[in-house]
Amino acid sequence: MLRLHSAANILTAFFFLLTLTSCQTRPQWEPIFNGKDLSGWQMKITGCELGDNYKNTFRVSEGKLIVSYEDYDTFDQRFGHLFYMEPLSHYRLRLEYRFLGEQVPGAPDWAYKNSGIKFHSVDPALLPKDQQLLVAIEAQLLGGNGQEERPTGNVCTAGTHIVIADSLITQHCTFSTSDTYHDSRWVRAEIEVHGSERVIHKINGEEVLRYAQPQLDSTDAFARNLLMQGFPKILSEGYIALQAESHPVEFRNIELMRLEK
Repeated sequence: MLRLHSAANILTAFFFLLTLTSCQTRPQWEPIFNGKDLSGWQMKITGCELGDNYKNTFRVSEGKLIVSYEDYDTFDQRFGHLFYMEPLSHYRLRLEYRFLGEQVPGAPDWAYKNSGIKFHSVDPALLPKDQQLLVAIEAQLLGGNGQEERPTGNVCTAGTHIVIADSLITQHCTFSTSDTYHDSRWVRAEIEVHGSERVIHKINGEEVLRYAQPQLDSTDAFARNLLMQGFPKILSEGYIALQAESHPVEFRNIELMRLEK
């Protein structure tokens, strides 16, 4: 009886230590936006040098990261991206966003309530000063116009392609299965990225899209130049960026979970 009791204690202690170790190594969510300033982030706006926050486009207020056109008279093709300055490969990224106000004058119609999370981008220091569309994969974030169905959490592929169900997708955007959000409510978006093997989009906790093998499109001039420089065709890592495409948008609770490769 004593031996059995001792063996039971040993097993209990073993499983306790195993559970404790598992809890200690389990991936955790970490904030990557501090709600106070843009530490760890860097902007690139069309026609501007890296780090030039043209007309204070990206700003922080009351814990929110804001894309603002308050100081603009006209859009003037000033497409912007705010980069988190760390390359990533296997991770989950989640945030909340909402569209407010009116689109800035001079903006394209397609950019109405349009933003996105770009990922697998090259280092922003390599971008041409006048580049408008960032060659990367985009988890598109849309708002409704009060009339038409306009799902969010889509995928758009500037200078890139993806694979869905073993088929190469070359069209620019592919719709998700999400609802349309016409009002200014906060919407929770998440991307789960496993290098080049698998990408999952979630909206308000529900999976709305899945694809694989993000890759450079050799017919795009910038992508072709990257390939000529020796960059891999299949994209498995890179930088993430939040878009500024002419409609005011707010972000909050931006968090990252690093996953095992």
